[in-house]
Amino acid sequence: DALPILVLGAQWGDEGKGKVVDLLAMDADLVCRCQGGNNAGHTVVVDSVEYDFHLLPSGVLNKKAISFIGNGVVIHLPGLFEEAEKNCTKGPGLEGWESRTVISDRAHIVFNFHQVADGIQEQQRQQQAGKNLGTTKKGIGPVYSSKASRTGLRICDLLADFEEFSKKFKVLADQYLNMYPTLSIDVEGELQQLQVSAERIKPLVKDGVYFMYQALHGPPKKILVEGANAALLDIDFGTYPFVTSSNCTVGGVCTGLGIPPRYIGKVYGVVKAYTTRVGVGAFPTEQNNEIGELLQSHGREFGVTTGRKRRCGWLDLVLVRYAHMINGFSAIALTKVDILDGLEEIKVGVEYRLSGKRIPYFPANQEVLNKVDVDYETLPGWKCSTVDARSFSDLPENAQKYIRFIEEYLQVPVKWVGVGKSRESMIKLF
Repeated sequence: DALPILVLGAQWGDEGKGKVVDLLAMDADLVCRCQGGNNAGHTVVVDSVEYDFHLLPSGVLNKKAISFIGNGVVIHLPGLFEEAEKNCTKGPGLEGWESRTVISDRAHIVFNFHQVADGIQEQQRQQQAGKNLGTTKKGIGPVYSSKASRTGLRICDLLADFEEFSKKFKVLADQYLNMYPTLSIDVEGELQQLQVSAERIKPLVKDGVYFMYQALHGPPKKILVEGANAALLDIDFGTYPFVTSSNCTVGGVCTGLGIPPRYIGKVYGVVKAYTTRVGVGAFPTEQNNEIGELLQSHGREFGVTTGRKRRCGWLDLVLVRYAHMINGFSAIALTKVDILDGLEEIKVGVEYRLSGKRIPYFPANQEVLNKVDVDYETLPGWKCSTVDARSFSDLPENAQKYIRFIEEYLQVPVKWVGVGKSRESMIKLF
């Protein structure tokens, strides 16, 4: 089956998508990113070297695969090169990355002032409403705003006529100066930097639509699509306004790569064995107690992109079922099961109630979501280490029951179970 395989986050991000992608990327021919920017953070450990990816698909570690950055991705060029250089100093995994990376000419460019404006917007939100969105300040919201208001500039503009590009850049910079009087923009300096980046990036850029068309219609290729962020951060389906600015659900793959829905193959949802959330927003199963602290410390729950402590709570299956309604998961990768190893008992959110009445849907409104009461199913813990398990039968009986409970509830099979950081600790069930 040569249809592209999708790996999508099913919660609020940080589910361990990078590990699943890395596993599948080992025999892929093409690994794609379709949305988001360097607000994403994927950590992959290979030969005990820890690589951090933000813009590059984690599949770039496979020297036989092409990494494709699609039109739906927003690209901060200095960020891209910096990320590659940082990873090159860590280990040999990225050697020659430029020769196996392709970038869509329709991708929008994140400018430095987008990033500065992102920070200013957060400050303003803090002052006006007493709470910010908790963005990564990587300019993602502002650049998608420029895209939607049709003032954005794309990779193809940068590589066409630089004089024309410079004019448009100055117009956009002026708009930003008008919106944010405290902003200082070094227009000439940034244009010089962009001209250097343009030369460097030119050999990597292709017409993305034609590139994907050839990939799908040429000799059969194994294509992997790596989702960034996650279902509950989706601009349409997430816990708005505490979301990202792109579609991180299945539809974003078609629009972010330029491929028809009939060319979507298996869709794998990545689900962490408990729930975490970075930043602000409703979180029905959050545990503001020693359980939450235990998950936070054992699970080393700090953001890869921001270093922020993640908020932690029990697995919320109402939320995962909602992600499944939108994405139609073929199977699930259940990660970080080992973090639950020491627990006496484990709770799983299975139902939401509003004023005592069961609701079968996931509330759109934040205030309403903040008011839901969660019904839990309590399952017995296994109280022993799962770290050395390499097959389903190696897992303690109660861990097996936990996995089967999740499958039964979602009516989706669990295909992988993660019990540690390395490649080897992803147990394949079928």
